[in-house]
Amino acid sequence: MSSRKGYLSVQTLAQLPGALNRVKDMMKKLIISMLLASAGIASPTTAIAAPTITVAQAAPVSIHYRTATIDGVRMFYREAGPADGPVVLLLHGFPTSSHMFRDLIPLLADRYHVIAPDYPGFGQSDAPDHRQFVYSFGHFADMVDTLMGQVGAERYAMYVMDYGAPVGYRLALKHPERVTGLVVQNGNAYEEGLGAFWNPIKAYWASGSVKDREAQAWLVSPKATKFQYTDGVRDVSRISPDTWVHDQALLDRPGNKEIQLDLFYDYRTNVPLYPAFQSFFRERKPPTLILWGKNDTIFPEPGAHPYLRDLPEAEMHLLDTGHFALEDKLDVMAPLIRDFLDRKVAKR
Repeated sequence: MSSRKGYLSVQTLAQLPGALNRVKDMMKKLIISMLLASAGIASPTTAIAAPTITVAQAAPVSIHYRTATIDGVRMFYREAGPADGPVVLLLHGFPTSSHMFRDLIPLLADRYHVIAPDYPGFGQSDAPDHRQFVYSFGHFADMVDTLMGQVGAERYAMYVMDYGAPVGYRLALKHPERVTGLVVQNGNAYEEGLGAFWNPIKAYWASGSVKDREAQAWLVSPKATKFQYTDGVRDVSRISPDTWVHDQALLDRPGNKEIQLDLFYDYRTNVPLYPAFQSFFRERKPPTLILWGKNDTIFPEPGAHPYLRDLPEAEMHLLDTGHFALEDKLDVMAPLIRDFLDRKVAKR
């Protein structure tokens, strides 16, 4: 077919798709060159490769599971984070162990040197017979002190919860200059915090009788352990059954009930130290973050407010949950803890 004026030949029509593609490629290169120029980046003279987009992603935190021999007892502890980072000591409550901090540790350990021990008779630490080993809060504080010396921690912030409060505060009385900050979560230091729940235990303190001792045995039962995790929690579906099953398996070890009953009785020795703990707060004024499960039956909300008498600069958050607040409020607590440590502890 011959070409006419105003018409394209078949050959020309056949070449149009390729020509259009070349025009598109030229336009793309021109647009990209203009964008690069506007950003102050030199335009390449050769063909432009597709840009590579790199998404920054934090490396997973490595947690080490270690043991130290102290007073002839193998003491287990979790350790994570940079060896030269600010130290954060996590002190657990009853009836759990450092296991309670399993989800918090990775959220701190990119910057902080985190140490979380199990007291003897708890978690993965040894549990010698109570007739051959002194189970007391004073002894626990001494052992934690020794552990911190072994790992080379000369200064540290402390997260104290439940039993962790008297252990940590006794440690603070021994070395007040070492404490860089406090995170207090349902950890008592005031008479106001010992409510009705404690009345049967106080009867045991007063008498020391076998009858009153055995009356506390229900506290190591499966029902009581589950209660501690679920009481006061608005959405129980957020609490993993693994928590109370894990703790109960350790409570059910032969001889562990007697260990716990010894500790219930020894808790009485913490109460006379409350004035000394409070003096430490007033005199040393450690930066303090108070995170309190306000629905806790064991250490209820009235135990939280007195801290502000002695630590008026403390930051307080009352959470709508129960005793083990980390189990359902980690998403709220972790940012508060991290922000507090970054502002108040990291540079001390």
